[in-house]
Amino acid sequence: MTSAPDPPRFSGRTAWARSLETPLREFLRTETGGAAFLLTAAVAALVWVNVDASSYNSVWSTTLSIRVSDASVALDLRSWVNSGLMTFFFFVVGLEARREFDLGELRERRRFALPLLAGIGGMAVAVAVYLAFNAGRPSAHGWGVAMSTDTAFALGMLALVGPRFPDRLRAFMLTVVVVDDIVALVVIATVYSGPIRFVPLAVALALYALIFVARTVRLRVGLVYLALGGAAWVGLLKAGVEPVVIGLAMGLLAYAYPASRSTLERATERFREFREQPTAELARSAGAQLRAATSDNERLQQLFHPWTSYAIVPLFALANAGIAINGGFLARGFSSPITLGILFGYVVGKPAGIFGTTWLLARLSGGRLQPPVGWAAVAGGGTIAGIGFTVSLLVATLAFHGTQLEEAKLGILSAALGASIVTWLVFRATELLPHRLRVRALLGTAEQLTDLYDEVDPERDHVRGPVDAPVSVVEYGDFECPYCGQAEPVLRELLRDFTDVSYVWRHLPLNDVHPRAQLAAEAAEAAADQGAFWEMHDLLLDHQDALRPDDLVGYARQLGLDVDRFTDALRTHSGAARIAEDVDSADLSGVSGTPTFFINGRRHYGAYDIDTLSAAVRAAGARAVLARP
Repeated sequence: MTSAPDPPRFSGRTAWARSLETPLREFLRTETGGAAFLLTAAVAALVWVNVDASSYNSVWSTTLSIRVSDASVALDLRSWVNSGLMTFFFFVVGLEARREFDLGELRERRRFALPLLAGIGGMAVAVAVYLAFNAGRPSAHGWGVAMSTDTAFALGMLALVGPRFPDRLRAFMLTVVVVDDIVALVVIATVYSGPIRFVPLAVALALYALIFVARTVRLRVGLVYLALGGAAWVGLLKAGVEPVVIGLAMGLLAYAYPASRSTLERATERFREFREQPTAELARSAGAQLRAATSDNERLQQLFHPWTSYAIVPLFALANAGIAINGGFLARGFSSPITLGILFGYVVGKPAGIFGTTWLLARLSGGRLQPPVGWAAVAGGGTIAGIGFTVSLLVATLAFHGTQLEEAKLGILSAALGASIVTWLVFRATELLPHRLRVRALLGTAEQLTDLYDEVDPERDHVRGPVDAPVSVVEYGDFECPYCGQAEPVLRELLRDFTDVSYVWRHLPLNDVHPRAQLAAEAAEAAADQGAFWEMHDLLLDHQDALRPDDLVGYARQLGLDVDRFTDALRTHSGAARIAEDVDSADLSGVSGTPTFFINGRRHYGAYDIDTLSAAVRAAGARAVLARP
């Protein structure tokens, strides 16, 4: 048999058993990628308005009306973008907030207090700075401009100027800015809406109640939600309430949950029925079962998040970021209390509020509430939060007009540039610290949330490497799974590169799609009874296409095992109970596909090539060293 080729860089799992939790890393990848489009659109708007301001203004002032019988909605093109398309942006914000509550860092409710109050603290101090510049002036009404962080822009810049260990910082920042966006939207709906008309508002609330009922009874007809949501949007618009609020409200109703093995097995069965008899009815049944196995939250994020990041938010920037720049305008703008209030509110007030509130909570709680990253990372996260592009522009268009609006836009753009420069300086200064202090400053010492239900037990688990290693890598695997086979040489290289890492194999045979996986797992346990688990483990993964009973007995003979004893163990299924324990622990840990990895109890998302796993192991090792007394 020819040797296997070097494993490619890959990130997939068996298609029928993919983890159905929304991966935070995928969300962040879309956000940071969208930041480039956002920046390009903002630059295009500035170029356009400075080359031909009349065409820029005339295009976005064009009125577009939709009429049904005697009812109509008429808005200019900029308002359709700001109040219409941006509803989908806030819908995605609601989806991610819901995911954080159900599966993310906020699923442990005591951890909700810190990002909630840090976000509020950042907004409060930024608003206070703005009001200090505008006290006693009519422009004080625009305090909401200096509140909210632009998630995509901030995370995109963080990817450029941030530290070596970005994932946990981005996760922390995401929880802060989700709270930030929610509070900002409440302010938009209550402070920057027009006079309230109660009849259309009551209609909008009644429609939302219908949406809530439909979600409660698990109605899965997208057109129904689109129609009800659209009608509620019109109701809020007619009521004088900024209608983008309906997007957030609907996003919060989409629960996030991992797929269970039972639903995946039913989906496999429906697909097999369709494969044997490809009729329209069986296709509908298989599709319905696949949708049932996937959370609405993930499906909706996958559908809408790329559109909002790569199209809607850049279009919003194109419609709103344009300002005519000349020497006279810059001189007037940088002496304006509006521009200065926004600039200093974001660049100074925002980081001071986030860092100060986080530090105060840690002190007052006696250390029970700790940020999931180090204090240098909190400081850098606070400074990058000074990028308030999207929602700030939205509030500015509601709060100001004419010259004041232009001055507000200048403050917003200047703050984004200033926040990026200050963040770069914070992390460059951190790089100058000695290694141990630098790691502590970036990663911190807060206890991580643990995703692995059953801790590693050297007396029970199959452990390769030092049992007292500071970093443990646990894999739930299936000997017939091709992706487990691809991961195996990567793990061997990882163990060669890191002598202080232990590796644990736990069984998760996917019996509905891999008919020989169960017996192969029992063969590994039969070999374990004779002290040869890892030798058999390696042979099984090296010969995944040869797992018939005769093949398994041949491997036992090749390893010099007692073949009669081995065969008797296979015949009596003596290892089945041990395998069932692993399967139960997989269910309790929310594992439904293979391979699934846990590093020091924390679930590993994304690719499992050598570079990605090595980076995750190094970060886990650094945290383990810092946790030592």
